[in-house]
Amino acid sequence: MTTHYIGIDIGSTCAKTAVLSEAEELVLSFVLPTGWSSVDTAEDIRRRLCEAGYDPAELGCVSTGYGRVAVPFARKAVTEITCHARGAMLLHHSRDLTVIDIGGQDTKIIRVEDGLVKDFMMNDKCSAGTGRFLEVMANTLGLRPDDMCDLARQGGGVSISSMCTVFAESEVISLIGKGEKKENIAFAVVDSIVKKVASQASRLEKGGLVCLTGGLCESEYIRQALGEQLRTRVQAVAEGRYAGAVGAALCARDLAKKG
Repeated sequence: MTTHYIGIDIGSTCAKTAVLSEAEELVLSFVLPTGWSSVDTAEDIRRRLCEAGYDPAELGCVSTGYGRVAVPFARKAVTEITCHARGAMLLHHSRDLTVIDIGGQDTKIIRVEDGLVKDFMMNDKCSAGTGRFLEVMANTLGLRPDDMCDLARQGGGVSISSMCTVFAESEVISLIGKGEKKENIAFAVVDSIVKKVASQASRLEKGGLVCLTGGLCESEYIRQALGEQLRTRVQAVAEGRYAGAVGAALCARDLAKKG
């Protein structure tokens, strides 16, 4: 009988892979850049899994995310909402929570009650509340995204009004031209992301546990700023960026048990 289950979450920027044991322990996880071809990325994932002793041809495997249909060895492709909800429930040990997942091209807000998805919303790809927006603005400032988040702590007093990446970048360039301090511009960028995401989350958040998943869950500053906007504590765990892949692995386990 299958004793390990594989979940693959191919996003627009990064591809996350998780292997769960029968006891729901995360025994292997890794991230690869998605690159221009999700098919090539899937093959890289398969090769790395086999090298680690987890051949997807022999184990249960489910894919999710932007490139989920590009994983030929996955037994099934499952929607991101389902997988992120299930992964967050396992990682945060709760069946009642609001999941905030800031992805590369979109942000997902998922409300889970008694273990079931009750509601969700996703932003449009041109809005400010995405990881891609953060990356573009950081590049404009000559910073890495993580460094910009850290620098934002030291800034304030500046805002960015546009919700479109192209126009917002023009605002940033204009602020640079006016000699605005880099930390103040960094603050404005992160603040625009946080306010956009918090505005969405407030429509679904009904008290209880609120968690941040996705690549930005590792940013303490963004987590704290979101908490201030939502007037609640936003939790995050080290494995939070793998929530979608973990949820896909749980789906793989269910499929294996059905036979």
